[in-house]
Amino acid sequence: MPRLMLLAGAILAGLGVAAGSFGAHGLESVLRATGRAENWETAVRYCMYHALALVAVGLAATLPQAAAVRGLLSAAGLCFLVGTLVFSGCLGALAVSGVRVLGAIVPIGGVLFLVGWALMAVAALRLPA
Repeated sequence: MPRLMLLAGAILAGLGVAAGSFGAHGLESVLRATGRAENWETAVRYCMYHALALVAVGLAATLPQAAAVRGLLSAAGLCFLVGTLVFSGCLGALAVSGVRVLGAIVPIGGVLFLVGWALMAVAALRLPA
């Protein structure tokens, strides 16, 4: 699972950079004209935050002292991955398309982020001293 988390984090970080650049250059006029530039920026920012979180989870899971909490770390990583796809994916699609129903799906990704961070906190508490 650490390999998957590291790979997913690297891919999402690259997508975050590409999406940020595309939003600032290729989509800027469209996003500003529709008033949805902030949605795009939030989608990209949260994608990048959670890409880095995935890398942290992947690295933490490789530590010998993390053997007892690898399941929690894996669950946290999966929450970050799916949360990013749902939150950033739907928010980015909303920014580009204006399909408002996507805004109702975005909070599901946010809840997954919160669950992922809670799982990481529990894993940290259970790490051997």
